[in-house]
Amino acid sequence: MTATTTSPIQLGAIEVTFLVDADASAGAATVFETRVPPGAMVPPPHSHDGFEETVYGLDGTFVFTIDGHTRELAAGDAMCIRRGQVHRFENHSGAEATFLSVATPGVFGPDYFHEVAGVLAASAGGPPDIAALLGVMQRHGLTPALPS
Repeated sequence: MTATTTSPIQLGAIEVTFLVDADASAGAATVFETRVPPGAMVPPPHSHDGFEETVYGLDGTFVFTIDGHTRELAAGDAMCIRRGQVHRFENHSGAEATFLSVATPGVFGPDYFHEVAGVLAASAGGPPDIAALLGVMQRHGLTPALPS
């Protein structure tokens, strides 16, 4: 598998950098790094329809909630988020934190993050268009877990 590091994609305060894309892995996986400052706006709770996501803590500490169970992810910790599991993450620490994600198979890629960045840019610093964000999620195989 050949590395395909791309330029970072900025999503508000969050930065995502793809290290391996689907082309480089023949569709087996995508690998990306996510840097999150403390208190940054993060994706809403969601599940993945067609892929698993394994996350590995590189730096700092995150709080992940998966199917209602809260777990801390620190540097050196790993967890697998299976298809259909509703999850979210947050950085409540006082410092930037980073995790590595491996999505298998490699059906989830940079296009999703570029589209989200476009929706955020269109909001001109105001609240993003929630319907547009949910539409991007659904087009890329993420199912938002809307409040009941």
